Amino acid sequence: MSGPSDEGASATSHEDASATSDEDASATLPTQAVASMTLRSRIEWVDTDAAGIYHNSTVIRLVEAAEAALARERGLDGYFPVAPRVRYEADFEAPLFFGQEVTTTVTVLELGTSSMTFGFEVWGEELEQAPRVRAARGRYVTVHLDRSGPGRPTSAPWPPEWVERLTGS
Repeated sequence: MSGPSDEGASATSHEDASATSDEDASATLPTQAVASMTLRSRIEWVDTDAAGIYHNSTVIRLVEAAEAALARERGLDGYFPVAPRVRYEADFEAPLFFGQEVTTTVTVLELGTSSMTFGFEVWGEELEQAPRVRAARGRYVTVHLDRSGPGRPTSAPWPPEWVERLTGS
């Protein structure tokens, strides 16, 4: 499977969205979800501006790393080349800083015939006496593509084995 790397990060899988211990962490994520993954990592220098404050685009990298960990754990080999994002929305609520530990949770909210809706939250952990804070939250949609024929790829149902691995049914 190809996709973003999460080298040096730690991951925790969850069957529901109660992935974080903080009560507010589940504010945008449902209590029942198809599947979720929590990944712990750190803001690196490349993620920041000259003042050491993260770029908003860092959220996408963190979220995709958690999504990749979920896909690996569930055995969704070949997921990324056939699952482009067709919608992405994010609310940026607080800055993150160079060296700060972050916790990213990605949750499959809906699994449709050929689309999947994810919710995410990125939390900045305590730093220099400042409390843990939610830095970003949002949703995005991926669509499964059939790339087997000539011409442009078309939307296609998720492979049944992927559905089973995500839902456990």
